[in-house]
Amino acid sequence: MPLQPQALGAALNETLTLHSALCRREAATFQKAVQSGDDVVVACTQEKRLFAEVDQQTPGATSVIKFVNIRETGGWSKDAARAMPKMAALLAAAHLPDAEPVATVTYKSAGRLLIVGALDQAEQVAALVADTLDVTIFAQGVSSQPQAGFPAQERKYPVLSGDQLALKGWLGAFEASWEKTNPIDLDLCTRCNACVAVCPEGAIDLSYQIDSSKCTSHRDCVAACKVAGAIDFGREPQALSEAFDLVLDLGAKPLVALHAPPQGYFALDASMGLASPGLLPTVVKLRDMVGEFEKPKFFAYKQKLCAHSRNETVGCNACIDICSAGAVSSQKERQQIVVNPNLCIGCGACTTVCPTGALTYAYPRASEQGVRLKTLLSTYAKAGGRQPVLLLHSQGRGQQAVEALGRAARLQKEVQGVPANVIPLALWHTASVGLDLWLSAIAFGASQVAVLVTDEEAPAYQVGLAEQMAVAQAVLTGMGYAGTHFHLLKGPSDPDAGAVAALDAGLQQLARQQPVGPAVPARFAVAQEKRSTLDMALDHLITQARAPLPEEIELPAKGSPFGSLLVNKDACTLCLSCVSACPASALQDNPERPQLKFIEKNCVQCGLCATTCPEDAITLQPRLLLTPQRKEARVLNESQPYQCIRCSKPFGTLKAIESMLGKLAGHAMFQGAAADRLKMCSDCRVIDIYSADNEVKITDIR
Repeated sequence: MPLQPQALGAALNETLTLHSALCRREAATFQKAVQSGDDVVVACTQEKRLFAEVDQQTPGATSVIKFVNIRETGGWSKDAARAMPKMAALLAAAHLPDAEPVATVTYKSAGRLLIVGALDQAEQVAALVADTLDVTIFAQGVSSQPQAGFPAQERKYPVLSGDQLALKGWLGAFEASWEKTNPIDLDLCTRCNACVAVCPEGAIDLSYQIDSSKCTSHRDCVAACKVAGAIDFGREPQALSEAFDLVLDLGAKPLVALHAPPQGYFALDASMGLASPGLLPTVVKLRDMVGEFEKPKFFAYKQKLCAHSRNETVGCNACIDICSAGAVSSQKERQQIVVNPNLCIGCGACTTVCPTGALTYAYPRASEQGVRLKTLLSTYAKAGGRQPVLLLHSQGRGQQAVEALGRAARLQKEVQGVPANVIPLALWHTASVGLDLWLSAIAFGASQVAVLVTDEEAPAYQVGLAEQMAVAQAVLTGMGYAGTHFHLLKGPSDPDAGAVAALDAGLQQLARQQPVGPAVPARFAVAQEKRSTLDMALDHLITQARAPLPEEIELPAKGSPFGSLLVNKDACTLCLSCVSACPASALQDNPERPQLKFIEKNCVQCGLCATTCPEDAITLQPRLLLTPQRKEARVLNESQPYQCIRCSKPFGTLKAIESMLGKLAGHAMFQGAAADRLKMCSDCRVIDIYSADNEVKITDIR
């Protein structure tokens, strides 16, 4: 489809020149542009490497070069004739500055590699990396695969063995711990194989470990090893540990069973030996992992907003439950969660499910993503586009799937390609964007938001995204915006023809839908604070609602960050323990009288109040209140004050004192005058004790 430089330039407020061979015969034009000092946007990603080389070889080149793909995402489509607004949007977004730098996390690796698995297989892999890495093997027997062969007779690498092997840590800081139970000391063993030859039960294999289930204590092996003295069945088990920088796990059961294992840990199925899929790429990665490495610190944490814990009582566990890297843990004694930046992979799922915004995504920040969304959608509308669908995908397999769809549309008649109104937006991780930015996108003019997930995303992430989408959709449906606005698309892990065709069908179906959105796009700026952004998005959507609004919208119980509380007034004693537990100041007391007050706008449905309540009098009610009362304090429960029977000063609530008297009525220590003291304030209680003639005082005891 021929590009329209005049129309594109009008949408972007600049003069554009069409180039068809910028990296070839028109390279001089590119060189002139990079010498200007202005940012240069190249609408082609195929020849990024070539453009970078030309830039380096151009004298006086000072421009920042950015690349954007408008070919597979727009030009290579059966809908290409209508794709100009989308191309304008993608070009406008490419002009935006890069994300602001953030703090970094540093890894240091000296190349100490631990290979875990069958000794023969481990030695074969070790030979591929031993010239670069310092290899140690933790032997788990000998492989039964015929292609593996015998372990080498020559001792080339240190060999460890034992039971209960455990691993913790990350790149440059792994710690392996195990229990040394093998009667054969591998440091003393000379690999003469005499013990293997004389063992009548075949309990010793060529990894020189003894299978206790087969051994019947003939001890022929001890006699055969008398000179070396490597075998001692009387040796006590010994707990050992050792530090490593890298770990290659070839064992039958991975030591780390996380969807996102720590940096520097690789687990492979070694059943096919050196022909195992993934072995060669892993070996290449291992050889390069020596030195110092950095990555962004992807998250920011504000403890005062966290709804995880109060007074060692746990409320919200959303971030801990969803993290696939095991990077988030609880410190309820400090009333907070802890995120290990070394284990964090930057998926952002914790920030998406966090109801308060205590965890926020830092690279890029929500405010920067908001600018990108607004730029895409406003430029698309300015260029004449209608019903834009925002397609969020990862920079890895998601990007590959989108580009494979574009190439397939170029070559196959039955594949349509990315529709003209579907605007792809690549993210570091699809789980890093959630409810606040989705609703903001709808407020900015998007008709739909679709998230493309593949096997890159952990199953828990897909569940979390679906729950958040259910909440967002319930909000829009309740406000009268007809249609389905949010979609979770399952993308291909490997972009074969069948998987690409399925993705194509899903996108074509989305492109044909026309859900109702706000008539006037919003103009607010996305804030870094999640709740602030949600408030602004909701206010705009409420203002633009096209149907009479109900008083409230019922929301799904799972994942809702909005809601009210139901208080059982018969059970509540107004002890106000819930007020001290509330992290969002949604629950408040009244200094003047016994009252429990509630501001619904502040409630994040963390459940700390319900967990803390000693009477189990509080129930969460997920909903979105649309009346002005949402932002106002209202009384959930109140009671008459209880007055001291001696001085008439109020010191508690009638309900609380009556409950206490009822519970202690049968107790021997609270009868007569002692029972009356329960009805007194603290001052009068002391006075009554010291003024009573029949009280035994400690000074009277001799």
